Amino acid sequence: MIVVSIHEIVGGLVVLAFLVLAILNLLQAMGKSISVVRPISMIAGGLLILQYVLGFLLMGQGLRNSNLHYGFALLAIVTVGAEHMLGSKPGKGMAVFLATAASFVLVLLAYLYGMRGMGPAEAAMLVR
Repeated sequence: MIVVSIHEIVGGLVVLAFLVLAILNLLQAMGKSISVVRPISMIAGGLLILQYVLGFLLMGQGLRNSNLHYGFALLAIVTVGAEHMLGSKPGKGMAVFLATAASFVLVLLAYLYGMRGMGPAEAAMLVR
């Protein structure tokens, strides 16, 4: 199924985006001024929203994955929201980094459990 493959690819991009964002936010928390943090944060958030849409499409087609996959993915809404809320407040650099690091860990766990729970071969078997 093409949507499963796209969901897997976008999932990898989400993990990568949040890793890069966590590193950049750590550098900012340490006092460096990095102008691309906000656009990268928006890109990471946008990719996550796209990932949720793809996931809901797959669920609408009757495909299922592990409950841990869903749990970790949905918990990321809280940490991403915290990062976006705190990002505009001066003096909150370490809190922003911690929220972003938590987002990275959650999307990484969601990705790993997702890849373990359902791959293209399993998805193709369910469609038949």
